[in-house]
Amino acid sequence: MLTVQVRRTLLVDTEAGPGQLSAASGLVRIGLRLYVVADDENKLGMFGLADDQAGTLVRIFDGELPSSRKARKAAKPDLESLALLPAFPGCPNGALLALGSGSRIHRQRAALLALDDAGEVDGAVRELDLSPLYAPLHARHEQLNIEGAFVSEGAFCLLQRGNEAAPINALIAFDWAETQAWLRGVGPAPQPVSSTRYDLGDIDGVPLCFTDGAALPDGGWVFCAAAEATDDNYADGPCHGSAVGIVAGNGELRTLLPLSLRCKTEGIAVTVESGLLQLLMVTDADDPDTPALLLGATLEPPSP
Repeated sequence: MLTVQVRRTLLVDTEAGPGQLSAASGLVRIGLRLYVVADDENKLGMFGLADDQAGTLVRIFDGELPSSRKARKAAKPDLESLALLPAFPGCPNGALLALGSGSRIHRQRAALLALDDAGEVDGAVRELDLSPLYAPLHARHEQLNIEGAFVSEGAFCLLQRGNEAAPINALIAFDWAETQAWLRGVGPAPQPVSSTRYDLGDIDGVPLCFTDGAALPDGGWVFCAAAEATDDNYADGPCHGSAVGIVAGNGELRTLLPLSLRCKTEGIAVTVESGLLQLLMVTDADDPDTPALLLGATLEPPSP
């Protein structure tokens, strides 16, 4: 079991006064700065690690979402992934890419946010249509649900999240050079070059399924997974717990540990300090009145 600590709640300052992110779903760490997407928002949350001050919000998509829970769920862009992209032409300091899950037609949008040399959002947000990228994935996965994204070893990687009816978890890799050309608008949407399935086991008989991932310096990657009792890619269900895992550079699943806190983790970021993996995770309680948590944990990497 992996012991986690609650670092803070994700409170934010808004034009209307104090608020919160309640459905955190993707996480990127740049130094002492955190970026968080929430699957029921049109905005990106920004938080500092140096203090506990409330975060701020940056609009990603135009318009306002309905306030009622059912209508909001039907209308939301379902931003489930936030990737930190390395430098490429047009984004010399890298960029953030927030991606919709693809679980419904209107959830196939992405937002590209260039960064400056300090890791802050720089310039206007550019909206992207993910339908050409997701088209071959829909053909392979009847219940497409992209929940994680990261760049590793020359590949742009997406994580497909399974469910009780179709517990198929997969890492889908695209060539990064082809992906960045598409992001720049100078090439077609890339085709997947590989798809690797993973069996993550279960908690209380409910399958663990990917909810996010992050690259490691050695070519491996870490992920978080949740055991959510639902049989499709739309409906929420009771969460029986979460886990963190490590996949080696050769694609082998090396570590899988349940978390000490019963929660649904949906975002993960990692740094390596003194040979140990320092993990940060964010949660989604599936309750708009419950703020998301920022969790921390320390994990020893597996032996070579």
